[in-house]
Amino acid sequence: MAWERERRAAIAAVEMASRLCADVQLRLVGSITLAKGDKSPVTVADFGAQAIVNHHLGMLFPHDPIIGEEDAAELRKPENAALTAKVLAAIREIIPTMSEQSALSAIDRGNSMGGREGRYWTLDPVDGTKGFLRHGQYAVALSLIQDGEVQLGVLGCPNLALDRGNGAGSIFVATKGGGAAQIVLDDRSEWPIRVDNVEDPALARFCESVESGHTAQDESAVVAADLGIVFPPVRMDSQCKYGVVARGGASIYLRLPTRKDYVERIWDHAAGALVVTEAGGRVTDVRGKPLDFGCGRGLEANSGVVATNGRFHDRVLAAVAGALGE
Repeated sequence: MAWERERRAAIAAVEMASRLCADVQLRLVGSITLAKGDKSPVTVADFGAQAIVNHHLGMLFPHDPIIGEEDAAELRKPENAALTAKVLAAIREIIPTMSEQSALSAIDRGNSMGGREGRYWTLDPVDGTKGFLRHGQYAVALSLIQDGEVQLGVLGCPNLALDRGNGAGSIFVATKGGGAAQIVLDDRSEWPIRVDNVEDPALARFCESVESGHTAQDESAVVAADLGIVFPPVRMDSQCKYGVVARGGASIYLRLPTRKDYVERIWDHAAGALVVTEAGGRVTDVRGKPLDFGCGRGLEANSGVVATNGRFHDRVLAAVAGALGE
């Protein structure tokens, strides 16, 4: 299988980071945290997950650049010593021998700018901050890009229940041309996944973000009405929505732009878009253009995202164009 070594490494890295995030969420996120709007637990998880993933990739692929959301500048400030200690404690629950310097250096490996040429990884260590804080859905999202094309995508979704059997915690993985699979987070059992076979958009279920600041929910409602969709939207945070579409739990994912100048970040979509595509679906922006991951850290050439099972994608795009006044 193409990219087999990278696939194994990425799954292992995402599994470790997912366990760190789940542990931080269990120990540090409570009702008082939510009441005070305290984001420190997700900060600990962000830094800790990025350190673990970057450290693991760095050992196996030392010359590969990484695009990450975080850098360690804040953790190096003396006034943030308490935060740094929490981050290091979380990391050592997973990698007991990690030194502080190794952790900070690993975090700082995520400084690549991406681009059209070469090979690099993208990482969102905790995609879905508010979902993480409300004990909802969030994801650890990792992808490998070669010459502007996503070749490998892995999504760790610690709170996303499996669609078969008992338990919670899923990993989605896809390689370009190699199909998509779902993995049980706890025991690594794996099976292939496919999008659903719904042909009539009126019978489709669609996903969108919980937060209205992330997608234009009013316009999404117009799209749903145009398509005759009768089911209410499935709202959840993070790239878990891509996983739900890929395994057939929904037929459509809409992320409609909330303002004309908004630029999506590549780490928010690279892994998920490949998972849906390799599961048989289709992913474009709201104008039907393929997502261009070669522009750097942002999807500068695109506006919004539409992911479907592929059977009525053009019909959805037409409804989106009408809702957006285009």
